[in-house]
Amino acid sequence: MKRLLLLLILSVTAAYSAQAQSAPTAAKPAAPASTDAPGVVEASCGQCRLGLPGKGCDLAVRIDGRAYFVDGTSIDEHGDAHAADGFCQAIRQAQVRGAVVDGRFKATYFRLVPESAGTK
Repeated sequence: MKRLLLLLILSVTAAYSAQAQSAPTAAKPAAPASTDAPGVVEASCGQCRLGLPGKGCDLAVRIDGRAYFVDGTSIDEHGDAHAADGFCQAIRQAQVRGAVVDGRFKATYFRLVPESAGTK
């Protein structure tokens, strides 16, 4: 009887120990920033205006103070980047939908907000 009781106690202890070891100890990573409805963000050249590393000129957005390169549209799809109001010369406002995934903004919608006549 003592052996059976000892075996039962050891089994329960081993099962509890295995469960405690398999429980996740790290906190879940934060959910990616996403916008289901169009949100207005700053858009510009990531290298020229938003301080991102790299050579050349690539479209980027700034969301909550952090810049991300954009996938789903390119800098050349929105006019001449080197024009006076282009992305390499100015930071523009854009309505966007998408999510930050692996450090890049995956755009499902991207539209520049027209500049008012008084801001040129």
